[in-house]
Amino acid sequence: MARAPEIKDTPEVDALPGLPLPRERGLLVGHQETERQLLDAYRSERLHHAWILGGPKGIGKATLAFRFARFAIANPDRFGTAVAAAQDLSLPEDHPVFRQVASGANPNILHLRRPWDEKSKRFKTELPVDEIRKTVSFFGTTASSSAWRVCIVDAADDMNISSANALLKILEEPPAQCLFLVLSHAPGRLLPTIRSRCRRIDMQPLGKDEIVNGLRGLSPDDLPDANGLSALVGFADGSLRSALTLLSGDGLAINKGFISLAEKAPEVDVIALHGLGDLVAARGQRDNWESFLHIARQWLHGRMKADATSAPGRLVSWADLWEKMNRAAADTDALNLDRKQVVLDVFRNLSKVMRMPA
Repeated sequence: MARAPEIKDTPEVDALPGLPLPRERGLLVGHQETERQLLDAYRSERLHHAWILGGPKGIGKATLAFRFARFAIANPDRFGTAVAAAQDLSLPEDHPVFRQVASGANPNILHLRRPWDEKSKRFKTELPVDEIRKTVSFFGTTASSSAWRVCIVDAADDMNISSANALLKILEEPPAQCLFLVLSHAPGRLLPTIRSRCRRIDMQPLGKDEIVNGLRGLSPDDLPDANGLSALVGFADGSLRSALTLLSGDGLAINKGFISLAEKAPEVDVIALHGLGDLVAARGQRDNWESFLHIARQWLHGRMKADATSAPGRLVSWADLWEKMNRAAADTDALNLDRKQVVLDVFRNLSKVMRMPA
């Protein structure tokens, strides 16, 4: 689907170059059962005002949230014939509500996510309280009694304590005819008071066939051969976004380079390592950085599972490496540090662990 024109030139967090944003997507890959739960809830006697859509990043939570929001706005009468006859939450892409939402111009949807910092020219590392407070004016404006207003928090994991408490306050006193769709990659880490005021649906990672179908629908001309596609889907670990990120930029080359270096550890080809670091840190290539982090996490996760029985003496060190890498990645993003250094440090620490006795 062609991308709808943007209302403004401000970048959008989590956007993938050349691909439609979740609000622009008409196709939902997988999650039919979750979609059925939301549809059944919408036409039931009692509809909860707040929902947590949980699950790993990139599996379609935002796409489903916008799908639900469009359906509710286009069909405000929950007990009308159109809702009763609906088989899913889809709207035709030429529907006026679909077009409005795709362009970001529908006044009945408030999409809260990490904002762009014009001064630093990068996205803020948190979803600040000022963004959550936009709900005050959003729900305070005049609307018809039948109109639904939908607030999508994307993602709640990015909130700090102040913004979490601000969200909690409005969840405790919800306006009439409102829906909150709270997206979370790790719902168990949200404030218990937020969880207690929402209905929670845990969405599952996508199956391999679903990821392949999703890739074919979004990037039909850029897919590798069967072997390359199988490797890519395997490393995507149920996330369509991860598969798309690996497919874009130099993701496949980074995947191949990482695996080649990791398989030879603790002996590391220094020239190849610096080449990988340069690729990951290439200017303007955010996808390369995300690909490296995803591949490294997947490899470490697999190594920990394998060593749980074959080399249990290394487990604590693998866990320590996992924590160090994630802290370094967060600091690098927050302070605009050298990404190449993270790559070098990961393999330096990886080699140390591999030299340890099992």
